[in-house]
Amino acid sequence: MNKDSDRKFVIEKLNLYGNSNIGVYITASDSYAIIPDDLVPGDVEIVSEVLSLPAERVIGLRILGMRLVGVMISGNSNGVLLPEGADVEAEFLRKRLPDVNVGIVPTRSNALGNVVVSNDRACLVSPGLEREALAVIRDVLGVEVVEATIAGVYTVGSAVVATNRGGLVHPDASEDEVRFLSDLFKIPFEPGTINFGVEFVRTGLVANSYGALVGEDTTGPEIARIQIALGGGV
Repeated sequence: MNKDSDRKFVIEKLNLYGNSNIGVYITASDSYAIIPDDLVPGDVEIVSEVLSLPAERVIGLRILGMRLVGVMISGNSNGVLLPEGADVEAEFLRKRLPDVNVGIVPTRSNALGNVVVSNDRACLVSPGLEREALAVIRDVLGVEVVEATIAGVYTVGSAVVATNRGGLVHPDASEDEVRFLSDLFKIPFEPGTINFGVEFVRTGLVANSYGALVGEDTTGPEIARIQIALGGGV
């Protein structure tokens, strides 16, 4: 936690480009948020305020020409992982975030947000990533890297959200898997859904230790569960 450690955890609904799948467009940590470069100023301000980030730490760009920032990249407060071919984007981020490691991951999968999920204590990746890719992920993020599926889902980045404060996971995760995630990331985890029953929680949720943005279709009971999981209580 930083200087905002006593700040009340904030949850706010958001709609981007006419849909509630906001997690496919944004990735965030306690030290930055990366968003598409054409978000309207009002939405950029919401991201900054809810996640308690200075405006200069909310970076707009596209990855390989696409808005799907949350699908294409992943990271934690220590680093950002980009797919092969995103060398120009990597240099841009190095200039804008000079205190954050930026690395290109040598892997066949360019949708890193789907196969990598991390906080500042650990990283979970989908099984079968290349040894060179695992080494880059470990070096850039500065944490332990573990391979596993969750709830039978290979794309763990879509099924798990982990901050430094708490985690939300696919509702079909077993008790053993919830315990495994809690032990790995050193945070409490809760199963839940987003956007009126969507099980792939990352698709409609962007969060750090200070707040969460949820898709506008997210229900009151789902928000209450997210508050418990990520905010430490109701």
